Amino acid sequence: MNRICQVLGRLLALLALPCVLPVSQAQAAAVGDVLNTPAMRAPQARQAVLLDLARAGARLVAVGERGIVLLSDDNGINWRQAQVPVSVSLTAVQFVDANTGWAVGHAGAVLVSHDGGENWALQLDGNRAAQLELHAAREQLPTATDPDAAAARVQTAERMVSEGADKPFLSLKFTDARHGLIVGAYGLAFTTEDGGVSWQSLMGHIDNPMGAHLYAIAQQGERWFIAGEQGYVARSEDGGQSFVALDSPYSGSFFALQLRDDGTLLAAGLKGNAFISTDGGNSFVPAPVPMPVSFSEAIRTADGQLLLVNQAGAMFRTTGDAPTLQPFGKPLGKPIASVVQAADGSLVLAGFTGLTRLASPTATASE
Repeated sequence: MNRICQVLGRLLALLALPCVLPVSQAQAAAVGDVLNTPAMRAPQARQAVLLDLARAGARLVAVGERGIVLLSDDNGINWRQAQVPVSVSLTAVQFVDANTGWAVGHAGAVLVSHDGGENWALQLDGNRAAQLELHAAREQLPTATDPDAAAARVQTAERMVSEGADKPFLSLKFTDARHGLIVGAYGLAFTTEDGGVSWQSLMGHIDNPMGAHLYAIAQQGERWFIAGEQGYVARSEDGGQSFVALDSPYSGSFFALQLRDDGTLLAAGLKGNAFISTDGGNSFVPAPVPMPVSFSEAIRTADGQLLLVNQAGAMFRTTGDAPTLQPFGKPLGKPIASVVQAADGSLVLAGFTGLTRLASPTATASE
């Protein structure tokens, strides 16, 4: 079945990303324009479509449509817009400390900040990413144990180069200021060991022959997991250098992936389906919830437990040692793409209608 125009990213049906189709010269020029055009100042940026949140020390950082990046230094009460050199939509953000962080998004954009999100620089785009994958595929070809698969990889990479910067990155995970992994549509996966100064394609080291879209990453020590469409889940036992696909408990897409402090793995996605593994992904058990609404994100809270949000604005969390999910707080009644716990313990949520702050799970939301 043709997968073109599938809904990507955390807002699923509410915010479909552009179709990943071969581009015309005019379309390619448009992509080039947004990669070279700074994000515009938006007076109502707080109500924009915002797709992800992160902590940079005590600061909160939100990213979203048209290159919008917002910063808050008072736990999400007030926000201001940062300087961003691109106007592509940004889908994910992470900081490893108060200063150093990355954001990824459409057109294969990868941005870095060294001042807590005040300013950003473009490190990678889709054109360069395609060239890196083509180089890696051609290098692998002479020594490949499966020549047919290696040749097919080269052909796919050549097509990526011809199509240009039309594929988004959707998730990222950095373990420190130098080492990180970014993944995205059609199996995109790149790694860096020097803080993004250089990038290497990891696509030939991931057991993903169908090129499933990759939506989420989780990591604990040397063990890494990635998850994506059609129930795809894979595990790495070598620090994220290679991934092997796992037997999936579900044939629908996973958009949320997170590890509890005790190593319990949670994978959740379409139609409220969530599954928990206590043996490193070897087996999964369902974690049913009374709401068949797609999950968007899972985070680990300060107490080591996991918190899930869905597109109805409902939250669920693990408690104690039990591998189950319990309702948490009152549903907001609007789609949520991301959640972060602020330094004061409050929850800040981002989504289709902008930002919402909850001083406590039962408090009235402020927008």
